[in-house]
Amino acid sequence: MAVPAIRTAGLTKRYGPLCALDALDLTVPAGKVFGFLGPNGAGKSTTIRMLLGLARPTSGRAWIFDADAADVAAAHRSIAYVPADVALWPALTGAEALELLGRLGPGVDRVYRDELVDRFALDPSKPGRAYSTGNRQKVALVAAFATRVPLLVLDEPTSGLDPLMEREFQVAVAQARERGQTVFLSSHQLAEVEAVCDQVAILRGGRLVEVAGVAELRRLHRSQVEVSFAEVAPDLSGVAGVETVEQVGPARLRFTLTGPPAPALRALSAVEVTALRIHEPTLEEIFLDYYQQPSR
Repeated sequence: MAVPAIRTAGLTKRYGPLCALDALDLTVPAGKVFGFLGPNGAGKSTTIRMLLGLARPTSGRAWIFDADAADVAAAHRSIAYVPADVALWPALTGAEALELLGRLGPGVDRVYRDELVDRFALDPSKPGRAYSTGNRQKVALVAAFATRVPLLVLDEPTSGLDPLMEREFQVAVAQARERGQTVFLSSHQLAEVEAVCDQVAILRGGRLVEVAGVAELRRLHRSQVEVSFAEVAPDLSGVAGVETVEQVGPARLRFTLTGPPAPALRALSAVEVTALRIHEPTLEEIFLDYYQQPSR
């Protein structure tokens, strides 16, 4: 059985009376792109700080592959980290910063790094002090994706990028997955997570709410279905998963559907259906649904 890239057991962090993270039990499988979702204050950055050894847990433990996260030197041999706000050495050029960062890890693919510099439209000749927020972010992303460490920890990594560069970021994440690297992506940009992640964890108020694949997470929630029919309306009473049936036109019904669609489709097949539209919830709708409920 493969060793998880990240594992936590009862990981808790308190700042006086404030509980920033409450008994987090999380397993991130190796070789996957794992989304870590939640708004500001949910506990995402606190979790990452403890994984990196930048903060000590009040209780509980964390592991990076086989290494205890408390053993910072051992754990960091497996990690490349991109923070939300990148700081570079002011006097070093981008090329010099990339070279320095490349020497800190187990190795770097220089050909791929040069390709990433072009794809991210980065001018490596400029000194760090001359870079905008987005260009500092690009330097950190290029350095991380070009390294050969098995785990990339990315904390709001596209906050300073324009939409075109966000697309390049998504391609680079997919290529990291193809190489067998694990990507731990902390973000509040739900479309980004939906586009690249295999699994998603949702934090709410320092507690883990849900861990599931993106497709599985959608199946846990209600889809909106609209059906048009020729003459006789379908009988949806008592059909498993069908809720809130309403007439929205002379020959059109709308209802919500939870779970497998087979029972509803069987009921619809009894009449002459002229049009059928199913709206699956986006990750954002699912996310907001969680936060609108007092508890789960």
